[in-house]
Amino acid sequence: MIKWGIVGAGNIAHSFSKDLALVNGGKLVSVASRSLEKAQDFADEYGAPNAYGSYVELFNSGTVDIIYLATPHTSHADLSIAAMKAGNAVLCEKPMGVNKAEVEQMVAVAKENNVFLMEALWSRFNPTIKKVKELVVNGSIGEVGYLHADFAFYALDRDEKGRLLNADLAGGSLLDIGIYPIFLAYLMLGKPKDIKATANFYKTGVEVQCSMIFNYDNAQAILYSGLNSNSEKKAEIAGSEGSIFIHPRWHETTGYTLEKDGESTSNEVGKMGKGYVHEIEEVHDCLNSGKKESELWSYQNSLDLIEIMDSVREKTGIVFPFE
Repeated sequence: MIKWGIVGAGNIAHSFSKDLALVNGGKLVSVASRSLEKAQDFADEYGAPNAYGSYVELFNSGTVDIIYLATPHTSHADLSIAAMKAGNAVLCEKPMGVNKAEVEQMVAVAKENNVFLMEALWSRFNPTIKKVKELVVNGSIGEVGYLHADFAFYALDRDEKGRLLNADLAGGSLLDIGIYPIFLAYLMLGKPKDIKATANFYKTGVEVQCSMIFNYDNAQAILYSGLNSNSEKKAEIAGSEGSIFIHPRWHETTGYTLEKDGESTSNEVGKMGKGYVHEIEEVHDCLNSGKKESELWSYQNSLDLIEIMDSVREKTGIVFPFE
């Protein structure tokens, strides 16, 4: 039985805990928050025996096999490093770090302490996305020439001190949701040879719209993220012999449509729970077989992804006050 600890008791931690309950071989045993009362309430809700009013207490408690880190972006590196130095395996919510320097440091600490580390990029383990990747690799739509993916929702009515609109918390659309379209282009086409990008900014200093064009030898990806309107969130991958449409919301999809030879075939693949189940199962497989990183989403994958995002930030002037 793999014993989990959760750091941070926000919305995503609740979703994750509900899905953890659906997975055989794992259970939530410890919860840490900056407020002991909040940690205790969370622990009571999900039947975890231990609650801590500080993160360090959990790191040093010896009660868990792995920690799921669900705090805001800006704390990912420091908390992951502290957890790993105390000997804990870590599943860190995406983005793993705010910039490549942070991710490099996190990977180095994982290696130094011989512990498992993975970025919680749950879409990588989504059954439909795994199937679509397989179809692309197998040449089912020929040579890919075009990819489109977007992710946007309206958030300008939210608290400006909250995570999304606060520059001090690395807010904006790019790191929070732009990471998904970028991930899909990287998964299907690899690292681009050239990137063009443009962004619009909000009064708090965070970027709220980002459009990107990734250029490859024989393909282009057109990507978008935004916080000032909604978007369809249907992804398209088009090749020389057909197209695949990943059903909305594509990052947590349950199916896809294949268009080929004048025929359109809709395929329902499904998923377990909200979708974190598949990520959790990958972590269990890695821990049970003694792996320190996932083959499906490796250290190098996380480093490549943050390097691409750093490049987009450089081209659009997205800078955070603490950098």
